[in-house]
Amino acid sequence: MTRRLYHDDAFLKTFDAEVLAMTPQGAVLDRTAFYPEAGGQLGDHGTLGGVAVTDTQELDDGTIVHVVASPVEVGPIRGELEWSRRRLHMAQHTAQHLLSGALLDRAAAATVSARLGESALTIDVSRDRIPEAELAAAEDLANSIIDDDVAIRAWFPAPDELATLELRRDPKVSENIRVVAIGDFDLSPCGGTHCARSSQLGAVRITSTERYKGMTRVTFTAGRRLRADLFSRDMVLRGLASQFSCGPAEVPAAIEKMKRDAEAASSEVTALRGRLSSSLAATLLAGSTGTGPIIASLPGDGELLRSIAAKLVSAGRDALLCAPDDNGAAVVLFRAPGSSLDCGALFKRLSATLGGRGGGKPDQAQGRVTTQPADWPAAVGDALAP
Repeated sequence: MTRRLYHDDAFLKTFDAEVLAMTPQGAVLDRTAFYPEAGGQLGDHGTLGGVAVTDTQELDDGTIVHVVASPVEVGPIRGELEWSRRRLHMAQHTAQHLLSGALLDRAAAATVSARLGESALTIDVSRDRIPEAELAAAEDLANSIIDDDVAIRAWFPAPDELATLELRRDPKVSENIRVVAIGDFDLSPCGGTHCARSSQLGAVRITSTERYKGMTRVTFTAGRRLRADLFSRDMVLRGLASQFSCGPAEVPAAIEKMKRDAEAASSEVTALRGRLSSSLAATLLAGSTGTGPIIASLPGDGELLRSIAAKLVSAGRDALLCAPDDNGAAVVLFRAPGSSLDCGALFKRLSATLGGRGGGKPDQAQGRVTTQPADWPAAVGDALAP
């Protein structure tokens, strides 16, 4: 079995080893500082003899394989970890232990599983609803322990010592049980890599929660990932503050004011649109003779056309309207009560000659044509012709 150097020193960055075999899965060493993916923690990256190690995995029989970009020779070799990745994983894994302990302590939510992925850090706990106040209390407790800068210890206790330890969860193995202790707050069986002191986490932050298979999935961030996220959000907040000509703390109030102003403007636009559509509908009715459909090309958009068409239909007239623009024209076809016009069929014939997309039913059809009709009444007349 490969000797796991990270159990002795999680901060070991380089090491010398012997390549025992080069298998289809990867290189097998007599000793390694590379951590294989397990317990929710991703495998280490780095180099072996200058060859890139793109992943580290543990096979079902316990063999650790180093996935390499190209084969390496059997014999002596030097390994070097991608330290920034390991350092991040150590902080994330320790943060998971700490937050799991805090969630159990403050929210009576025991951890069922955890995943420390490339894009998200999650803990699934055995409680389907957790009040915000309890989540905040757990987060505050975890950060208080970070501030206290407590020592973190990892060791293989003898059976008699193990029997005296109050572990947060039962071990998944029956022998060679390794325990990680965060001060005297959290003791958990774990074979992963961890920080040496709690202050190395920087901070822990719960970013979201969701119900998941009768449990709660807690998404969190910590360490360098939290710092990067904080800095990114700070830049966004500063940018918004600059746009609103206010301080960062005043951005929420500025956004609320903008929303109120937009809602007031929208209400005013709706009222104006209603008056305009009434005026245009009255003008079209006054300028028409007989009882046939009103065919008109108007400035505006689809929403305005629909409002005008509805008023024409309420006056007992079919409405066949278009609004030209640079990309063709919006088209609205409404049928009045008692009319035999098939709006859907008419739009289909119009789009066949003018191009377009949309459609509808016999009583209403709408969409766009891609060719701007030079003479809308003539185009409609051609489409209506038997």
